Amino acid sequence: MADLPRNSTFDPHDRAILARFWYPVALVREVGQEPVAAMLLDEALVVYHAGDEIVVARDICPHRGVPLSLGTGNGESIACAYHGFRFGQAGRCVKIPAHPDGAIPKKMTLRTYPSLERYGLIWVCLAPAEGQWPADREAILAAADIPGMPHWDEAGYQQIVCPTIDIQGFAGRQMEGFLDVAHFAFVHTDTFADPENPVVPPYMPVLTEKGFEVGYRSMVGNYPIGVQDRGRPGFEWLRHFRTHLPFTATLEIHFPDDGRLVIMNAASPVSARVTRLFAPICRNFDTDQSVQAVYDFNRRVFEEDKAIVESQKPECLPLDPSLEAHVPADRSSIAYRRGLRGLGLSRFFIA
Repeated sequence: MADLPRNSTFDPHDRAILARFWYPVALVREVGQEPVAAMLLDEALVVYHAGDEIVVARDICPHRGVPLSLGTGNGESIACAYHGFRFGQAGRCVKIPAHPDGAIPKKMTLRTYPSLERYGLIWVCLAPAEGQWPADREAILAAADIPGMPHWDEAGYQQIVCPTIDIQGFAGRQMEGFLDVAHFAFVHTDTFADPENPVVPPYMPVLTEKGFEVGYRSMVGNYPIGVQDRGRPGFEWLRHFRTHLPFTATLEIHFPDDGRLVIMNAASPVSARVTRLFAPICRNFDTDQSVQAVYDFNRRVFEEDKAIVESQKPECLPLDPSLEAHVPADRSSIAYRRGLRGLGLSRFFIA
């Protein structure tokens, strides 16, 4: 695996599998004129505007190895902080200040990666399976396997792209926590859950092409604690999870009066030990209320989960079912781990 990043934290076999998938690396609104640094699977990336194109490239100048994210941009290109070399569309060098009239060497081109904008996020794939980048650009982008998000583009739905959250833990651990339905009464009692209602009614995951789905019905509400109309006696809440392996899932919550709230949990693996969580949201109620209030509430919920994930041992995710004890409430967890095994993932994920 000669192409592994320096100090890679992944098993080379596992990383080769994970690199074929698409992950978010930045919020669209955060990429302006200046270059933005990102990290995915231990690969340092720079994200920048080149006119209407957003370029994602390896964050290193091919001239003398300085990170381009230390440089400056103008919306059309970025300049290296060391010698001012400028790079524009498709990562091509467009200017060498020391030799403004000279030919630009072909090697003075950045290594770029396929990227797309979706749900207010910039998604990237480091090793697309559909062809060679950038020669097969159109085919690769057309085949991009970016997870779906219910209702995002439907009329009447408000689109909210929450700020990211960094977690000092493995993406698989974070994902499993998002899918878990038995922890509400113990982890989320300061935000929405009822500590007196820990019971998990029976449910069964259903396999799909990309992972699995779960329809989980219970009497546990989803209104923030303190909201006046949080009590709806007898209302049965439906939480519909859709998993897209390896590290993305959506949760569609059915509120009273045909309200819908959809949260995407996109756990982007910065490394095997650090996860950047992206969480776009859409809803068809309370659309006139403060977006900042949505940011704040969801950060509180995810930070409750973050504290648990950062404390878990082992830090990786044991895929061998004999290594831990299980109960019926763990069916989503078991289905998730089985799905990861089905991708061919191996040693890193086993305690």
